[in-house]
Amino acid sequence: MKVQKSIDITVSPDKIWPFFVEPEKVMQWCITFRKYEYTNKQYYGVGTPIYIEEQAGGPLMKMNFKITDCIENEKLDLQMVSGSGVKAYKQCWSLEPVPSGSRFTFKEEIELPFGIVGKLLGNVMEGSSARTVDRMLATLKALAEA
Repeated sequence: MKVQKSIDITVSPDKIWPFFVEPEKVMQWCITFRKYEYTNKQYYGVGTPIYIEEQAGGPLMKMNFKITDCIENEKLDLQMVSGSGVKAYKQCWSLEPVPSGSRFTFKEEIELPFGIVGKLLGNVMEGSSARTVDRMLATLKALAEA
């Protein structure tokens, strides 16, 4: 299952960046997250471990991620390293300056377990996931522009 959505936000990337790296701000717009926390003293940069609990229409998923790419005010990529509910999970959050402020692009790739059944289920769930991402982007826009 893959979802990619973008939204223009009328502030500069540095005004949005805290919503990528401060757990309490991430929780404000990532509406499916129930918990988002750094699991050691490192809270920035490639290799940073993050624990996420997410509920997106099914049972609560408990997952350990690591940051795989991080460029301040530009991008933050997360990849699941262990967890429940899904076989593989990546999220990429990127910012680019545009004349009106910033363009935020959210990409998500989720591989469900159960082989072909999981792929079929993922196809069915993709529309619901895309609608949730639309709400997340609108929430981030409202928060960043406030």
